Amino acid sequence: MSKPAPSEPPSDLVRGRCLCGAVGVTVEGPRRAIEACHCSKCQQWTGGPYLGVSGQRFSVHGLDQVQVFRSSAWAERAFCRQCGSTLWFHFIPGDHRSFAAGLFRLSSDFVLGQQIFIDEKPGWYDFAQQTAMKSGPEIIGEARAAGFELGESTSDD
Repeated sequence: MSKPAPSEPPSDLVRGRCLCGAVGVTVEGPRRAIEACHCSKCQQWTGGPYLGVSGQRFSVHGLDQVQVFRSSAWAERAFCRQCGSTLWFHFIPGDHRSFAAGLFRLSSDFVLGQQIFIDEKPGWYDFAQQTAMKSGPEIIGEARAAGFELGESTSDD
């Protein structure tokens, strides 16, 4: 069995960067299912659905160029100060980060996974792939059932 060329990252690692290159992200052990969020905040933030990649571990380079915005009591969103690229969504209670799929050049073994906040998706787009679909109340209910404290608001985050 031959070793991969030095310029090829191992399959359990993806590297990406923002549009200007000021911020780099490495995700180790990425999940091959990309999640789509259709909540109204993600639509405002990205101009459409947010498509996220998560994994076991991550590292970020160029943190001095990252701006974090606390979008609710339980979520933060980050973007590059230089070019404005969407970087990540951080679910604070579970300390989970989902990185914008567009930061990476992903191989064809990545697929569209579940879609969340499907009840807030506008009618002007649909994905062709068949996926699990959950409404905002279902996602909020699952988070609370898992023991996450989200406060009184059930805002669409």
